[in-house]
Amino acid sequence: MNSLQFTTESSSNGMIERDFTVGDVPGVLWSPVSGADRAPLVLMGHGGGNHKKHPAMVGRARLLVTFCGFHVAVIDAPAHGERPVTAHDEAEVADLFRARAGGEPEGPIVVRYNDHLAELAVPEWQATLDALQELPEIGTDGPVGYFGINMGTAIGVPFVAIEPRITAAVFGQHWPDTLAEKAKQITIPIEYAMQWDDEHISREDSLALFDAFASKEKSLHANTGKHKELPRFEADSAVRFFARHLGTGLI
Repeated sequence: MNSLQFTTESSSNGMIERDFTVGDVPGVLWSPVSGADRAPLVLMGHGGGNHKKHPAMVGRARLLVTFCGFHVAVIDAPAHGERPVTAHDEAEVADLFRARAGGEPEGPIVVRYNDHLAELAVPEWQATLDALQELPEIGTDGPVGYFGINMGTAIGVPFVAIEPRITAAVFGQHWPDTLAEKAKQITIPIEYAMQWDDEHISREDSLALFDAFASKEKSLHANTGKHKELPRFEADSAVRFFARHLGTGLI
């Protein structure tokens, strides 16, 4: 079993940031300044082409830490951030750029490549969760959430489908092709965000993936705008969602 090793630590504005590794996988854990207190954990998956400390990750973490008192962890996905890039990764990204330049659909390439990355990342997330729960401020008996949009959904859906420790999840903005069957295995509370005018993912595809979740409690947030115009207030909504389901009084 790979243990968690902290490598650096800093703090600002009421939040402690600790870089760590689990085996060869780099990650970051954000915690309240009073981090010795037991608190729920939210795992976050970053988007394609980004990394664990992308501004969107830092911003969402700060909301969850400062308003809810949660711990938040992100790891670099395969071929992202500090992770090595293989020839296969380079070929897939080149295919994507060629399709984009030629005005061809990006979906089939993104779906194929994200499915490959998910096969690698799911066991890494399981090992990371194992290691994080060894920390006294997290423990094995507290609730755990998952928050991931775009590629974070592509990795998160198969992860949550097989991981009973996840008790609530926020997903969004992905195609149903390889995820719908896995979504049928998910019964925990779900919040799902989509862009009504998404130029890459059709409304029908977005609704098909949302419909596939077997959760009795699930909410669809459909906003006007294109793929990259997801409103920032959806992060606020996600914070309230996790506050409800992971056990704080914030609503």
